Amino acid sequence: MVNAIINLYLKKEENMETTFDMFIETEVPEDELIISRTDFSGKITYVNETFAEISGYETHELIGKPHNVIRHPDMPKSAFADMWETLERGDTWEGYVKNLRKDKGYYWVFARMSTVIKDGKPVEYKSVREPVSYAKKIEMQNLYDEMRAKEENQTRVVLYIDNNLLADAEALEKT
Repeated sequence: MVNAIINLYLKKEENMETTFDMFIETEVPEDELIISRTDFSGKITYVNETFAEISGYETHELIGKPHNVIRHPDMPKSAFADMWETLERGDTWEGYVKNLRKDKGYYWVFARMSTVIKDGKPVEYKSVREPVSYAKKIEMQNLYDEMRAKEENQTRVVLYIDNNLLADAEALEKT
């Protein structure tokens, strides 16, 4: 039974995380804003120092990369579909986002995203993000877990297996 669960899990996920880094949260300081800009395809064109520091990347590692490089796997796809639909209409999107750090840790933000207009023409998207309260993080994690279960037929789990099965599980991951 455990092997069947491991097989199902590994086939659904790209990478099996075997460290506890994925459980380490980085708090966004109350007096800081995270700012980024992207082109219309979602490639990063600018990040402020706070963005780089909180995400664990160097600025040069982020420029030119798709913004979803920091997308945490707990985030439901529908949240981003709504974001893109809202932005394409020319409206401002607001929402709570759990982001993935370079070291596989995470951080929560409240994001406001909008289109930048220059000389009457849309030129790029900008995002300003701020800290989230502990209570809101719990609320949103529960909501996003429910959304992923319902919409994507996926459930977030922490699975403990015997160490003697770890090599087999890692081998399955590579198939």
